[in-house]
Amino acid sequence: MKTASSAEPRQDLSAQIAEAIRTAIIEGRMIVDERLPSEAELSEQFGVSRSTVREALKRLAAQSLIRTQRGAFGGAFVNRLSYTDAYSQQITTSTLLLSMNTVSFETACEARYTLERACAPLAARRRTDDSLATMRAEIARQSQPDLSDEAFCASDVALHRALVDAAGNPVLSYQLAGAVEAMQPLMNMITFTARSREEIVSLHTALADALEREDATAADTALHRLEAYTLTLGRDVMATRAHKRT
Repeated sequence: MKTASSAEPRQDLSAQIAEAIRTAIIEGRMIVDERLPSEAELSEQFGVSRSTVREALKRLAAQSLIRTQRGAFGGAFVNRLSYTDAYSQQITTSTLLLSMNTVSFETACEARYTLERACAPLAARRRTDDSLATMRAEIARQSQPDLSDEAFCASDVALHRALVDAAGNPVLSYQLAGAVEAMQPLMNMITFTARSREEIVSLHTALADALEREDATAADTALHRLEAYTLTLGRDVMATRAHKRT
């Protein structure tokens, strides 16, 4: 691991130290449950103060890459990062990318539904009673007449996450977190004023029915219909907004 320059601001140094340790973990030079050097040792190694080292360790802990233990055998240890731990980070990163960069509605929609359709055959084969129950519960929730727009959007996200998770592949669930949970709210907020809840509930029901029958083709068809409906709504809403500005 490299030694940091003392001429740089402490915040920059702590980020560099955190990145150096993170790289060592990724490259396998530090393994799960391995104890990190003490604060004093890291301070000497990087040529910085112990407070700067502590800031670096806080950064790593926030990413769930390390854990700390107290006592005679305590210290900072390399943590086993689970897919669940990384899920929220993936969503946050994807949401930031979408908000900071110009991504068209069509591009977001294409990416999301292409990835979801890739999950459909696996979900049709591997869906469990629990995953189907989750989807049915969200469909029932979406059918409530007094459900707020925000709650409807949240339920929409939960149903599609259940579809992805039904594929039974944690790597896919992680990779699609950005596509489903970051892009879908963006699309929902664009289309929620124009959409027909009844139509969406009907399409969601067709999707759940297809998975229950283990019919991958029907599930793919339901997702194609959802994509087409979402694209139509989005284009209509954006055309209306453009017309109002002229």
